[in-house]
Amino acid sequence: MSNDLIAKAAIDRRLAEIITPAIEDLGFELVRVRLMSGKSTTLQVMADRPDGGIEVDDCAEISNAVSAVLDVEDPILDAYTLEVSSPGIDRPLTRLKDFETYEGYEAKLETAELIDGRRRFKGMLAGVEGDEVLINIDEDGAPVTIGLTFDWLSDAKLVLTDDLIKEMLRQRKAAGALDEDKFDEIETEGSVEEDM
Repeated sequence: MSNDLIAKAAIDRRLAEIITPAIEDLGFELVRVRLMSGKSTTLQVMADRPDGGIEVDDCAEISNAVSAVLDVEDPILDAYTLEVSSPGIDRPLTRLKDFETYEGYEAKLETAELIDGRRRFKGMLAGVEGDEVLINIDEDGAPVTIGLTFDWLSDAKLVLTDDLIKEMLRQRKAAGALDEDKFDEIETEGSVEEDM
């Protein structure tokens, strides 16, 4: 596992190696794993279906499988809480294929090093070319497409927009996971907090 967007720290990469087979055996994909240590230790596992649309029951199934594997391997020294979640709408982009899947949607990318004097890039994803993520950004009022090598990225996620919400609902409806009556109207109020 070369890329650090799925697993940043060495312990996260080790955990990813241990739990990935169990998650994939159930037909899911590991999106991200983070071991968060504060007053208590929490292992956050984010998973999804290959074609999107993971449900609460799926998270419970993954949680049971991951717990069983970790009980055997026992890589975490402290007592910890396991949290399994779905990526959510403004999901993190952790794999090269994610940038292809969400081409045409707005995203925020952050690089580990300064690139042309900056580390943060916000714009429309324009696909993938080789190992580069393409993004359309605004340079002095003019649109410019730039390529960022995937390995340069330290963080990347979709920006919550109306288009993105509509697309996620369309995907869920297509997967038969949506109860039409519950989603007649979707209202987004307030501002989305900038946390990057």
